[in-house]
Amino acid sequence: MAPTTASKESDESSRNGEKEWRLVAPARGGAMAAAGDRMSIRAVRYKISASVEESGPRPVLPLAHGDPSVFPAFRTAADAEDAVAAALRSGEFNCYPAGVGLPAARCALANHLSQDLPYKLSSDDIYVTAGGTQAIEVVISVLAQPGTNILLPRPGYPNYEARAAFNNLEVRHFDLVPDKGWEIDLESLESIADNNTTAMVVINPNNPCGSVYTYEHLSKVAEVARKLGILVIADEVYGNLVFGGSSFVPMGTFGHILPILSIGSLSKRWIVPGWRLGWIAVCDPSKFLQQTKIATLITNFLNVSTDPATFIQGALPHILENTKEEFFKRVIDLLTETSEICYREIKDIKCITCPHKPQGSMFVMVKLNLHLLEGIHDDVDFCCQLAKEESVILCPGSVLGMENWVRITFAIDSSSLVDGLKRIKSFCQRHSKKKALI
Repeated sequence: MAPTTASKESDESSRNGEKEWRLVAPARGGAMAAAGDRMSIRAVRYKISASVEESGPRPVLPLAHGDPSVFPAFRTAADAEDAVAAALRSGEFNCYPAGVGLPAARCALANHLSQDLPYKLSSDDIYVTAGGTQAIEVVISVLAQPGTNILLPRPGYPNYEARAAFNNLEVRHFDLVPDKGWEIDLESLESIADNNTTAMVVINPNNPCGSVYTYEHLSKVAEVARKLGILVIADEVYGNLVFGGSSFVPMGTFGHILPILSIGSLSKRWIVPGWRLGWIAVCDPSKFLQQTKIATLITNFLNVSTDPATFIQGALPHILENTKEEFFKRVIDLLTETSEICYREIKDIKCITCPHKPQGSMFVMVKLNLHLLEGIHDDVDFCCQLAKEESVILCPGSVLGMENWVRITFAIDSSSLVDGLKRIKSFCQRHSKKKALI
C-alpha cells in the first residue's frame, strides 16, 4: 500500500536503510468511519447484542430491526421464488448488467410504479440499485455540492446522515411531531432552509415511527418544497405496507408540482432484504430536471459502482407481474395483528409511552419515562441492560435522532412479540423506583 502522508522526520530517518513512513488516514475515509461509528444502526445493534448473556436459557428476541424473513409466517411469495429460480436456471442472466439496470427490469418497474401515479413513467426514469441502501448512496452523492445542505427528518433513518457526512454535505433537521401522528413540522422545515438547501427527505410509510402521511399533508409538503425550490427525496421502501384504514400515497403524485426522486425496493414488501434489489424513480412529468445534470450524474455513478445480481433483475418482471394479491394481503394481515398486539401491550408498561398507534411500515417509536426507572441512564443503557437481563434487542432512539426513545419492530411472529413485550414489562417492573411502585 502506498503511503498517503509522511512527516518530515520520517523522511529523514531510516531503519535498515529504509525510510519509515507514518500513515495518516485520508480525511474522506475518516469522516465515513466517524459517521459509521456514530450513526450506524447495525453497529449499535451489534453493541447491544453483545450484552446478551450467551448462556441464557431463553432465545434472543430481535425487536430492533425490520427483517421478518427468518419467521416462516413471513416467507416471501412462492411466485417470487419461482421467478428467481427460473431466471437463474435459464442461463440468460450470468452476465454483467448495464450499470443502470437491465432494460426489461427498468421497463417492468416503470409500469409497476405508474399504476399508482397520475402519469406514466418510462424506463428512462428508472435506475436499478443494489437495494435501498445503494439508492440512498447514489442520490446523496449526486446532490452533494460544495456549500450545500440537505434537510432530514428527526427522528429518521441514520444512513442519510452517514452518507451526507461522507460527502461533506451539511445536514439540517426538521422535526416530526409525535402528538400529530409524526407529521412534518412545516414551520421548522421552512425556518432551517436557505438558498444552499438542495433537497429534503420524506420517509413514508415512516421508519422509525410507523406513521403514514395523508394526501393533504403530503400536498402541503410538496407546496413548501416548491416554495423553497428544492427536490424531495421520497423514501418509499415501505410503500404499500399500510394498515388500520390508512392509504399509501406515493410522493410522486405531486411530481407536477416539483421533481421527486423516489426510492424503493423489494426488501420490505416482498420480505426479501437479502436479495438487494432497489430503485430510484425520477418522478418529473414537467421535466424540471432536464436543465440539470442529475440524470447524467446518477448514470455515471452507477456505471462505476456495484450492481444488483443480474438474475434477480432478470426475475423482476415476473415478480412484479405474477405475485398474487393473496400474498400481500397475508403480510398486511400479519402486520395488522402484530401492530395491534404491540400497541396494546405497550399501554400496560408504565415506563414506556406510545404517542401514536402505528399505521404502516414495521416499527413504532416509544418514549422512555426514565424518571420512573432506577439505575437507567439513557436509551442506550436501557437497551443494553434489557439485552443482558431479558435477551430482548431494541433499537435506541438516540441513533435515530431522538434521545431517550426506543424503536420497536412488530414484524415478528405474534407469540415471540408477546413474549418480548412481557420481558420488557418485567424488566421495567424490576427497575422501577420504589416510589413509583407505591
